[in-house]
Amino acid sequence: MNNGLRLWASVLVLIYIASVDLFGQTRDFINETPYLEGPWFVRAYYADRDMLQKLSALHEPRMADRENGYVLVDISEEDIADLLALGLVLVVDEAATKRLKGPPAFRGVQRVGIPGFPCYPTVEETFSIAQELVTNHPDLAEWVDIGDSWEKLDNPEEGYDLMVLKLTNRNTAGDKPVWFSMSSVHAREYTTAPLMTQFARDLAAGYGVDADATWLLDTQEFHFLLIANPDGRKRAEAGQSWRKNADNDFCSGSSLRGIDLNRNFPFMWGCCGGSSGSACNETFRGPSAGSEPEASAIVNYVRTIFEDQRGDGVDDPAPDDASGIFFDMHSFSELVLWPYGFDTTEAPNGAALATLGRKMAFFNGYSPEKASQSFNTDGTTDDFAYGDLGIPAYTFELGTSFFQSCGFYENDILPKNLPALWYAARVARTPYLTPAGPDTFDVSLSAVAVLQGEAVNLTAELSDGRFNQSNGVEPTQTVAAAEYYVDMAPWEQGATGLPLASQDGAYDETQETVGVTLDSGALTTDRHTLYLRARDSDGNWGAVTAVFLYVLHPQLAPRIEGRVTQAETNQPLQATVTAGQFSTQTDETGHYSLTLPEGTYTLTVAADDHGSAQQTGVAAVEGEVLTRDFALQPICDQVTQDGEQGAAGWVASGTWALTDQVVHQGSFAWTDSPSGDYGNNRDMSLTSPSLSMAGVTNVRLTYWQRYDLESGYDYGIVEYRIAGGAWIEASRISGTNTTWNETEVALPDLDGEGEVQVRFRLTSDQGVTADGWYLDEIRLSGSGATCSETNFMDLIGRWPEGITVLDMVSRLE
Repeated sequence: MNNGLRLWASVLVLIYIASVDLFGQTRDFINETPYLEGPWFVRAYYADRDMLQKLSALHEPRMADRENGYVLVDISEEDIADLLALGLVLVVDEAATKRLKGPPAFRGVQRVGIPGFPCYPTVEETFSIAQELVTNHPDLAEWVDIGDSWEKLDNPEEGYDLMVLKLTNRNTAGDKPVWFSMSSVHAREYTTAPLMTQFARDLAAGYGVDADATWLLDTQEFHFLLIANPDGRKRAEAGQSWRKNADNDFCSGSSLRGIDLNRNFPFMWGCCGGSSGSACNETFRGPSAGSEPEASAIVNYVRTIFEDQRGDGVDDPAPDDASGIFFDMHSFSELVLWPYGFDTTEAPNGAALATLGRKMAFFNGYSPEKASQSFNTDGTTDDFAYGDLGIPAYTFELGTSFFQSCGFYENDILPKNLPALWYAARVARTPYLTPAGPDTFDVSLSAVAVLQGEAVNLTAELSDGRFNQSNGVEPTQTVAAAEYYVDMAPWEQGATGLPLASQDGAYDETQETVGVTLDSGALTTDRHTLYLRARDSDGNWGAVTAVFLYVLHPQLAPRIEGRVTQAETNQPLQATVTAGQFSTQTDETGHYSLTLPEGTYTLTVAADDHGSAQQTGVAAVEGEVLTRDFALQPICDQVTQDGEQGAAGWVASGTWALTDQVVHQGSFAWTDSPSGDYGNNRDMSLTSPSLSMAGVTNVRLTYWQRYDLESGYDYGIVEYRIAGGAWIEASRISGTNTTWNETEVALPDLDGEGEVQVRFRLTSDQGVTADGWYLDEIRLSGSGATCSETNFMDLIGRWPEGITVLDMVSRLE
């Protein structure tokens, strides 16, 4: 790039633009950025859809802001001239550029994961997780080789196999609806493979425990291509912003080499300006449809597991009762997308595709959109799956960054998207029909296990309005009926639905609470599956959900019973006793009785302000009563730090200090920045003295906190270390919560250790700063003999005058 162009681009793009008349509309904005070297994320302001379409052929836009007429685009120096030639106005988005460059490096002890991102397994770790599932669940899981990556095909000593994790109960027969999902086809999109790996793990772990996971695996097939572009993914793991595969025949020897696999699929390949024919562009579609071994392997595999349910014409619809579902996970932009993407033409099943899209977007809160709503894309995976085979196909654009922080992934992406995936799995049998019906959720039983003849109450919530209506309106109706089935799903021949009654006496609203009282005497002694579903006033039946009910023989049912007391006083405790999915409460005398199916359990007992207790390998045998008593040690404070006695041995680095301006209780609290906002590029801590946890179990750190930190870039990190070793992260926060809240962090690694420390560490990057982190009433606590000593000394301190030591000992005895 010559100096003149560099100066022009710097003035236009990097430093300052104010009062610019953009295509007839005046906007004022300032963009002073510390990032003088690319790549950057820029706001590309466009005049019309044609300009945006030309941009999308060069770079895939992100986070479209249609109201203000711009999209985000990641660019390098080499791209500036081409984009300006389109007539676009470019302004660096500093916050997005920070996300592109990644959050601050992870400084704790990292045992697993992509460097700097311990929540994201590497390619090898992902494969290992899948293989472990196969080992642990041989009747459910298979690890299938469907082809080779470009590098392996080029050199068998390098590269990777493309591996699919297949989950289904291999012992159940019949035609099974098929789920296929792929992730990490664009290598730098870190969140996609971990999300789908977690969903697969949850499915397998739920078999035989969770009723929905069980019927899904009994009656459907799940195929997970977790790493669709392993060659590229390895480059992205090293921190490169790598999108394409590793094909070195195009744009050879550069970081822009390769083919955009999500523009290389055969349906409408290169048809409509939705990809690039230039080898060094990020949306380069390749020399021909399916030219890349990764795309070819996926096409062949998908055509093998799905039937062709659609005609050859672009306007030929798939039948309403078509089955199966296809996902391609991407990041970012927080979107749920469906076909067609190649142009603005409505897909022949467009209304049904939108219904399911808006239903899934209800769970994750993303914008539900036809894929071409902002711009066209051609040769994509979802257009291929729908256009070639008639399968409803969806793309999720996860989160807000390629290199998404672990905190955002764990606290936002996972909890929002896993429910959407569970819902999609439950409608895969008839995905063009079922999403229009009411949802059934919050299903509960008054008792999970009952003795035969006992009554049990079944309740559930129903709603016909759980759609994301932010982009288009999905019609809703009143709920008209609900029913349950015992041990046979509604689609099974001979299944008989039994009515569920509306608790307000009439089905006349879009949301209803329903229930029924079951006579377990009419059921055999066994585990029973209760399937529930609801219908709206238009006749649409919604998704099935299920729950297990265990009916036990009155004379033979195993029982575990006992008493839970405090270890020091033998006084009864209010406690929860749990064995697997079965639980009960102690009564006022501390006694409990737990009736459950025959089996081997881990028995766990928990009570407030006491350490929990656990026994493994507890065998519940038919016809036997097993007694298990528990004496729980009280939890007591081993160390406290509230600032009222000053530092008391704690060491404050940087600007950490006591403040009397913002406190939770008393006169003082700790903060990283008592004089205002914390600074840029800080790494400073509040560290405890060396402490002994010898003889202490159930160690936990409790503290009150409030904070204001730049979300995703500045962090409050809780760490510990043992015997002067490396610091290990236990918890971290980011973002804003300016209300005092009590936080507890379990630290089981510290149980019984003779020399430990904890610390609170604030880290910041450059750019945005804020008020920081406040801490009060810090307590390191646990249970053990030290609590007895504390209680004894406290008793002495409170003993009435005139009572002798002999009297005290006598009374203690």
